Amino acid sequence: MLGSRPRSDFRRGRVLPRAFYERETEIVARALLGTVLECRTEVGIASGIIVETEAYIGEHDLACHAAVGRTARTEHLYGPPGISYVYFIYGMYWCFNAVTRSEGLPSAVLVRALEPLDGIALMHKRRPNIKNTLDLTNGPGKLCTALGISGSMRGKSLQRHPIVIREGEPVTDDKIEVTARIGITKSADWPLRWLVRGNRFVSRGKVSA
Repeated sequence: MLGSRPRSDFRRGRVLPRAFYERETEIVARALLGTVLECRTEVGIASGIIVETEAYIGEHDLACHAAVGRTARTEHLYGPPGISYVYFIYGMYWCFNAVTRSEGLPSAVLVRALEPLDGIALMHKRRPNIKNTLDLTNGPGKLCTALGISGSMRGKSLQRHPIVIREGEPVTDDKIEVTARIGITKSADWPLRWLVRGNRFVSRGKVSA
């Protein structure tokens, strides 16, 4: 079961093709559970199993950045599917999203939490005040710091490094929980958050059963 022990033997497959993302955002958000987010920098590779996602589904979604329309900040949300949308929050943290649907339809999946996989020592070096693996990547800002994801990686294809998402191990429907999104105030009751039920590495906004 995900979260039960270090997963050095976890299956890592091919890089997900662009067609994977060229679907409704909700479908992609659910399908990303169990896949592997991998970031390569000059100091090494770090990766984790995606265990929590949120969908942001267009200009009518008031929690989506596209609600303000097409701006310099949101430009990549309108881009082709299968590219990165990376943005800064609280003047401190980067957040990583995978752009979905067709070009011109602004939407993306926010990766909220990972179960650490490769490069755990590197993750600890990047987050030196974190003493346990459990808190390394259990939030969108935390995982970007741990993996080395930054604003310089926005708008990049997810089919080649520095950021790729690989096939992992499927998560069956009975292992998935769907809730309202967390940490937002607009469109806050929409059930657009997917997580692996019982996984210890999900973010702390809601305790998984």
